[in-house]
Amino acid sequence: MTPLNLENRLRAKLAERQAAHRYRTRRIVGSPQGAILQEGGRPLLNFCSNDYLGLANHPLVVAALRQGAAEWGAGSGASHLVNGHSAEHHALEEELAEFTGRERALLCSTGYMANIGVINALVGRGDRVLQDKLNHASLLDGGLLSGADFQRYRHNDMAHLLARLEKPGADQQLVVVDGVFSMDGDMADLPAIVEASRANNAWLMVDDAHGFGTLGTQGRGTTDYFGLNQTQVPVLIGTLGKAFGTFGAFVAGSETLIESLIQFSRTYIYTTALPPAVAAATRASLRLLRDAEEGRQHLQQLITQFRQGCDSLGLALMDSMSPIQPLIVGSDAKAMRMSARLAELGCWVSAIRPPTVPEGTARLRVTLTAAHNSEQVDKLLEALNDAASQAGDEEVLP
Repeated sequence: MTPLNLENRLRAKLAERQAAHRYRTRRIVGSPQGAILQEGGRPLLNFCSNDYLGLANHPLVVAALRQGAAEWGAGSGASHLVNGHSAEHHALEEELAEFTGRERALLCSTGYMANIGVINALVGRGDRVLQDKLNHASLLDGGLLSGADFQRYRHNDMAHLLARLEKPGADQQLVVVDGVFSMDGDMADLPAIVEASRANNAWLMVDDAHGFGTLGTQGRGTTDYFGLNQTQVPVLIGTLGKAFGTFGAFVAGSETLIESLIQFSRTYIYTTALPPAVAAATRASLRLLRDAEEGRQHLQQLITQFRQGCDSLGLALMDSMSPIQPLIVGSDAKAMRMSARLAELGCWVSAIRPPTVPEGTARLRVTLTAAHNSEQVDKLLEALNDAASQAGDEEVLP
């Protein structure tokens, strides 16, 4: 294919996506993360952030980042296995291991790299990876890239998972699941998945990106919420860019697991370490997260208020007790119209469309945080009621 033909092909694909109301655009934020964001010179109530505890711009986290940069500089200089593994990184790993109740923890540069790197280090040809159909793209990509027999089971369908686990022919089986599903907001049935995995001699990997900070004792996530230990969930993944309010990710598990990842996880071995200043900021946010019980209670009150408000307005939400509260609207065009109308009314709520979610389930993904207040949730409810009545059902360009 010539360069000109490739250019034309790309233009055609872009036009196709625009016609389907699925073209993605970036909106430029002009302020730090918080309950209110500046975008295009206007203030908008922010209902699409994963900063669940409002720590991304917390004064103590910002101060720790500044002090970390003053002590360690702006970058790490190399990978962890060359000379990029600082004392600040090491201290954070020890604190995350204690926080999760695991023997050790390992820092990764992003959640995407953590998921791909862990799956590919644990399984390969001759093995089998089983994943919930609604798992995050990074988990799905990790399974596809591993070379193992990659199979998906219906969302939270334990009978379907068991049927796949009981099939012969795999040297090793790895079950992979989100603790809290990022687009639906519901939780995995972890106790049942643990039993199914143990009965079939399979390992279990849980990505708790959206559970840490909001669920469990001191925000220890879904495994703590269900009372599950390292033996029951051998591989635990967490991201630091959501409730922790900083950046990066970690894997927690046994001494053997972590040492194996250091030796065999390519996305860990061959990438530059996080800046030590980010590790310093995360150590500060971890302390705040542990002590944020009042914030977690406030967040749950806002979730209840929002769900009750939607029910009174006749707006059907998905079954979620997490800060992720999706409102299914059906068509892509309608989701775009409602999102645009919400922005006109001062609320920033993202429209999520296929292929991120299944066909016919375009939605408004509302996320609530401890930084919001009751009055702001009331304003969102009023705006949603207006947007729903204005949107209509006809297909028009967004």
